[in-house]
Amino acid sequence: MTTSASACPHASAGRIALDPFVTDLDGESAKLRAAGPLVEVELPGGVPVWAVTHHAEARQLLTDKRLVKDIEVWGAWKRGEIPADWPLIGLANPGRSMLTVDGEDHRRMRALVAQALTVRRVERMRERIEELTAGLLDKLPTGSGATVDLKAEFAYPLPMYVISDLMGIDEADHPRLKVLFDKFFSTQTPPEEVVATLMELAAMMGAVVTARRAEPGDDLTSALIQASENGDHLTDEEIVSTLQLMVAAGHETTISLIVNAVVNLSKHPEQLALVLDGKATWEQVVEETLRHSTPTSHVLIRFAAEDVEVGGKTIREGDALIVSYGAIGRDEQAHGPTAGDFDITRTSPTRHISFGHGPHVCPGAALSRLEAGVALPALYARFPGLRLAVEPGELRNKPVVTQNDLFELPVVLDA
Repeated sequence: MTTSASACPHASAGRIALDPFVTDLDGESAKLRAAGPLVEVELPGGVPVWAVTHHAEARQLLTDKRLVKDIEVWGAWKRGEIPADWPLIGLANPGRSMLTVDGEDHRRMRALVAQALTVRRVERMRERIEELTAGLLDKLPTGSGATVDLKAEFAYPLPMYVISDLMGIDEADHPRLKVLFDKFFSTQTPPEEVVATLMELAAMMGAVVTARRAEPGDDLTSALIQASENGDHLTDEEIVSTLQLMVAAGHETTISLIVNAVVNLSKHPEQLALVLDGKATWEQVVEETLRHSTPTSHVLIRFAAEDVEVGGKTIREGDALIVSYGAIGRDEQAHGPTAGDFDITRTSPTRHISFGHGPHVCPGAALSRLEAGVALPALYARFPGLRLAVEPGELRNKPVVTQNDLFELPVVLDA
């Protein structure tokens, strides 16, 4: 497939084009939400898809069996309109894993991952997460008024250490993985680097599988290999793709959750005071951050195996759909007229769906909540006067249409 994505014949000025540089995520999300529950959009490169932007319709579509994850159902893919070097190809076609299969295959793969990520097993990781958190905080400067990039020094390494422990990945691989995943998610990765990035990621994950075959450990990769040998019929491709999926989702989501919570608390010191005074909980902070500033702005991609009607419009057979969580989280129909406000004391009758809904809900949700639930109170116990070192308007999103992800988070660490 060599057709340029920018020359896609279905590109249309009538659609809302997602900004590849993500210069105003909140404004773009509001525009999508105002356009209705189902909106025609263009992904970077001029690739046309539908976006679901309201809470109720998203819940409906996330459980609709007519929407599948098999890329061979996508009409544009079958017609050769999506090039192999499209910057988002790694997210649309990431290899065979529970992210790209349905039905019995999905249940089989998900069950294996779920066995390692039960609430009980995740809770047993609390002590290790507390240890890692304390170690990272100890490395931060302690002088009054010290300035640091909290994302680089705290929010990034913590979830990477945790997911690496879980998957059996060597710490020495962390720097290269950061480079590769930055390219994997970015809309600005040069075309000549897209395929090379995917190949190197697969090779690194393959090396982890090989190492765990030779020396099994108490990690998920070893468990997936053991399950395959016991007759669950996981292929090497499935193990490698599942490992890549878990590492990508397992650290990126938590990074954004921690960063966005700090930004929101810095912008609303009165709400931080409630938590520090014991009048609100860190769980409320985590859940409101997930709703208001969801780590995942858009999830790619599902494909209509037949026509699907929703919100007065029809997703035609062969069309693609993305789930726009950034818009959905602030849906007034679900969260009331103050849905656009960050308010840890809100009593909404409807829970957010920022980790998905139905059979495809994120299996790592409990782990991400635990990491943030440990990291945030420990951070503010050490630095209760923590504040942004720049104006909120100076914070810049990375060019990643799928993640609510800042380049950096400069803060002043005041005790």
